[in-house]
Amino acid sequence: QVQLVESGGGLVQAGGSLRLSCAASGRTFSSYAMGWFRQAPGKEREFVAGIWSGGTTAYADSVKGRFAISRDNAKNTLYLQMNSLKPEDTAVYYCAAANTYYASRYSSGYAYWGQGTQVTVSS
Repeated sequence: QVQLVESGGGLVQAGGSLRLSCAASGRTFSSYAMGWFRQAPGKEREFVAGIWSGGTTAYADSVKGRFAISRDNAKNTLYLQMNSLKPEDTAVYYCAAANTYYASRYSSGYAYWGQGTQVTVSS
């Protein structure tokens, strides 16, 4: 059973930084793609960033240049470094794990999800 547990969310002022973590367990972490999604109140869940098993990364245009996704396979942990945060980044952030090496931009490409962590950016 794959389990994903996010941490690192919180309240930050605009222009600040946060680093989210996602601890994974239940299978060989390094073999599969991982992703971060977010959902703001009243909006659909959207892709933020993805990382293939081999390390290739992809980002939503809205976060490119500000956010960085990374993985530490030795620690079975996924990260999302968020810099230059904006109020529109406010959302619940979810970690997701795929059943393949490829990091899809669509939520249907992921089989496992964490419980989410709240990120609030004040103006």
